Amino acid sequence: MKVDHICFAVKDLAEGISYWESVFGYRQMTEVVGNTLQKVKVVFLSKEDSILVKLIEPAEDNQSLINFVSRGGGFHHLCFRVEDMGKQISELKEKGLLTLVPPQPGEAFNNHDIAFMLARYGLNIELIDTAEKAGIIKI
Repeated sequence: MKVDHICFAVKDLAEGISYWESVFGYRQMTEVVGNTLQKVKVVFLSKEDSILVKLIEPAEDNQSLINFVSRGGGFHHLCFRVEDMGKQISELKEKGLLTLVPPQPGEAFNNHDIAFMLARYGLNIELIDTAEKAGIIKI
């Protein structure tokens, strides 16, 4: 497993992008992509020699995430890229992690499968099996 990105939930993507650009020097890497299954809008930010940052904004019918961002939002999950999704999920389940969302297509990853698990200390983990990101902005 390798860390692919960290994710922060924000009330407004445009505002979140602006903040990360002006404060931390990140730049928008992808177009905004709607993820219908997770009910979020997604954008990736990048910075040379740094970890990718994903910002998510809740869709209108994602009440739990709306509640979270209404309280200020913030860190949402840590994403690991894995070689074999099924095998990794089985191994993590054996170590006590709970499956929150079984593998399903993720539009922000060109419909490669994504899954979510819950680790100790309330750590939400996303698993992906690709480095692809949808909507890469060509400079």
